Amino acid sequence: MKKISVVLMLLILIASPGFAQQKERDRVANAGQVMQEILNIPDDIPQSVIDKADCVVVLPSVLKLAFGFGGSYGRGVMTCRSGEDFKGPWGAPTMMALEGGSFGFQIGGQATDFVLLLMSPRSARSILSSKVKLGGDISVAAGPVGRNVSAETDATLRAEIFSYSRARGLFAGISLSGSTLRADNGANKKLYGKSISAHDIVFNGEVAAPPSANLLLSELNKKSPANQSNNQGGM
Repeated sequence: MKKISVVLMLLILIASPGFAQQKERDRVANAGQVMQEILNIPDDIPQSVIDKADCVVVLPSVLKLAFGFGGSYGRGVMTCRSGEDFKGPWGAPTMMALEGGSFGFQIGGQATDFVLLLMSPRSARSILSSKVKLGGDISVAAGPVGRNVSAETDATLRAEIFSYSRARGLFAGISLSGSTLRADNGANKKLYGKSISAHDIVFNGEVAAPPSANLLLSELNKKSPANQSNNQGGM
């Protein structure tokens, strides 16, 4: 009887709004930690690449499913440079979900961190409005690594999203083609305490960034304070 009571208390706690909000805050904070660690890797994302990104998606600890076709599922956050033209400082995060796809031996049985750079205004608008299939609705390519790698490559000119993975201490570009990415507005409601769309968070600035996003935003603003892209991001 005592065990049943403990279980019931745990279930009530997990179902409480405060617990759900803290879970999303922890996810945002974890994304900031992942971004900080990746940006401190000697051969990380090239400066010339991140300087041309409109948005960044960080998905900490994506797990490979143990059933079906080896697909994966993960949740994380996306932050974009503020303003309709993506020229302002990095702004309040919106929660995201990655689903499907099979990434082979990159993941194995271990959690993997993913970072995606959105290189075009169209990719940001598409993901914020609906679920998109990477490699189908939006072009995606394994991102280049190394400080001396130029962003002006054929792959860069074609790809709208660059994707990276970190597992077992190895950081590398990886293709996420075949998976889907979508805004998680249910998680946004938990994080911000009210119903709010990903579009309104990013483009209308209707909420301030929570304290849990301080590390993520400070690292990105320090690494890439200005958008060097020639993209026209107007709505």
